Amino acid sequence: MKPHEAVRALREWQHDDAPFQLHPGDLGWYWRFGEEATAAAVRTWSRDGRILAVGLLDGPELLRLTIAPDARQDEDLARQLAEDVLSSEAVYLESPVGTRFKELMFENGWQLDEPWTPLRRDLTEPVPDPGVRVEVIGPEQAHLHAAVIRASFEKSTFTDERWHAMAGGPAYADARCLVAYDGDDAAAAVTVWSAGPGRPGLLEPMGVHRDHRGRGHGRAITLAAAAALRDLGSSSALVCTPSSNAGAVATYRSAGFEQLPEVYDQRRG
Repeated sequence: MKPHEAVRALREWQHDDAPFQLHPGDLGWYWRFGEEATAAAVRTWSRDGRILAVGLLDGPELLRLTIAPDARQDEDLARQLAEDVLSSEAVYLESPVGTRFKELMFENGWQLDEPWTPLRRDLTEPVPDPGVRVEVIGPEQAHLHAAVIRASFEKSTFTDERWHAMAGGPAYADARCLVAYDGDDAAAAVTVWSAGPGRPGLLEPMGVHRDHRGRGHGRAITLAAAAALRDLGSSSALVCTPSSNAGAVATYRSAGFEQLPEVYDQRRG
């Protein structure tokens, strides 16, 4: 089945020296809409039975796409990708830097969009204790995690049912949901996605309840997330946030994440 195969391919393409790119956790988070919706949103490009590129239509206008490491300068693949994207309804495009495909899209008149800031924390050494109570969330506590995420993002539609759908996807086999507490109240939440031992893991999403902000819970849950990924064998922890969200960038940096050079989506000219 296409999304399962895409998850497997994305796992193989994650390396610490690779540019920031689509991660199996991105498909795992999208799985909250269900397997059928995820299958409809995933695009794959193959040659001789091998997947060379994976795309996720993350909403009606944004295509998030990445390419196998040894195919990033493949001219034929780049031209096929460009032809397919140009004939689609996509308005915004996310793809890794340093590919022939990205160059072709500029040649076809696409322009830089708003900047994003990727951040990375090395997990070679143990992660400091977050200093608050943190629990791993299972199916019986799905409502706690879902409620914090809804209270963290103004337009969130995350529900208990969508948590269970997400947890039923193939990427969740190597994922964990965590909640940090402020006294007895669930104050912050995160989901972490491993791509397998020795590969970078992803935080997606991380949120702090609107009633518990300004008390260090963002840093605490981020530290807990990094520790969870280290326990899962991840080599590093990755996250990406809009550069305009200075508070989020500061939170991740306070938890030991290194700020990497900005990356830009592309948009139709």
